[in-house]
Amino acid sequence: MRVCVYCGSSAGDDPSFAATARAFGTALGRAGIGVVYGGGRIGLMGAVADAALDAGGEVIGIIPRFLEEREVAHRGVDLRIVASMHERKQLMSELSDAFVALPGGFGTFEEFFEIVTWVQLALIDAPCILANVDGYYDPLIALIDGAHAKGFISATNRAIVESYASLDEVMARLSNG
Repeated sequence: MRVCVYCGSSAGDDPSFAATARAFGTALGRAGIGVVYGGGRIGLMGAVADAALDAGGEVIGIIPRFLEEREVAHRGVDLRIVASMHERKQLMSELSDAFVALPGGFGTFEEFFEIVTWVQLALIDAPCILANVDGYYDPLIALIDGAHAKGFISATNRAIVESYASLDEVMARLSNG
């Protein structure tokens, strides 16, 4: 099993974000769950990758050439260099059995919601999980619930986005398929 992890290419302003990323990478590595991620060596992305590697896990990084040329690529992982962001997202979906978002910004949101949309359209079938540690995603969950309440997201589609308040709950969900 492999999990695509979306998260920030920066560390954010709270050390708990990096601690969460490291803990998640370690948990995945120890559980024998492979990591698929954006291929960076910096920020939360690098923290997840390094921790998973340190725990003996498989880590596949997928990075577009233009980012690899900016020297942000992680050379210690199975690095796949692609031509574009579109190719990156397609390959991530092909290699992953589940998708988890840790804290991040626009890129994290965009990639997570694209995969949610693919599940909604039945292009793929996979869990889409927000790791809502320390309530990071509370405002986003409120937005989703508001769109559901206003009739823009059906109950079936609302159920696509799962949210768990701890990494233990995320790991339990991943272990249970």
